[in-house]
Amino acid sequence: MSQIESRKTFVTTLQLYLDDSGSRFPDHKPDAARADGMDSFALGGMLIDKADRKLALEHFDAFVSRWGIDYPLHSTKIRGRRDKFRWLGQDAVQAERFYRELGELLVSLPVTGIACVIDRPGYNGRYAEKYGEQRWLMCKTAYAILIERSLKFAITAGADLEVFFEEAGKQEDRAVHAYHKSLKVDGMPFDQGNSSEYSGLKPEVFENGVLGDPQRVTKKGSPLIQIADLYLYPMVKAGYQDGYPPYDQLFAANRVIDALLPEDCRASLGIKYSCFDLIQKGERPGD
Repeated sequence: MSQIESRKTFVTTLQLYLDDSGSRFPDHKPDAARADGMDSFALGGMLIDKADRKLALEHFDAFVSRWGIDYPLHSTKIRGRRDKFRWLGQDAVQAERFYRELGELLVSLPVTGIACVIDRPGYNGRYAEKYGEQRWLMCKTAYAILIERSLKFAITAGADLEVFFEEAGKQEDRAVHAYHKSLKVDGMPFDQGNSSEYSGLKPEVFENGVLGDPQRVTKKGSPLIQIADLYLYPMVKAGYQDGYPPYDQLFAANRVIDALLPEDCRASLGIKYSCFDLIQKGERPGD
């Protein structure tokens, strides 16, 4: 993609809001009670033009105000009807209306969903024997891929990229900053012989195209990181279940990056489903 290697005259800024899903540790053992076959780590959320923030926040504020919600929208708690969302399990009619209106909110927002999802058994099957205890934390792989694909998308739109992430803890937050710095100094961390087909960006492209350091935010303080959280799960789930309705709704509304790309470009530029070999071969259960 030679057009991406050359910096354009940037006219706007795209902001990436990212959340995580699942444990970043390769040896993490999934919940034995889980029957859907999902065992992954993911980073992702959504890209938004800085100029569209006001509109997105207006849509968000209207939704939470209509429902009288003064606490963060949290995907796991909403789906599980837990904690402050227990009320969703007490009135089926009200719950159905909430989920429908939440879906309508998500497809109305001027954002683009993007993610990197790594299947843990596939990751271990590929790297455990070769690297053993030297395997990277899965967040290192996911962060590099997510930022590179987000930057490629920004460059084709004539934009710079800013990165915002949800705080997770001192160690985890330091890791994000370290991965970010490494991209600007060393470029993509992968073996070039194995990843040459993906046209990895050079360090100077990251340095020129990604503005400053990643900025830490909280769900309580940032509606946009709440939106990122709500976008991430459907993208993760879609890797394990074809036809997952919430993802299909986002796709149909052109709210995920794959919907904006030619089909033959999705593998290299769209949502990354890494180490999904076992899923694709049908060797693990899925929903």
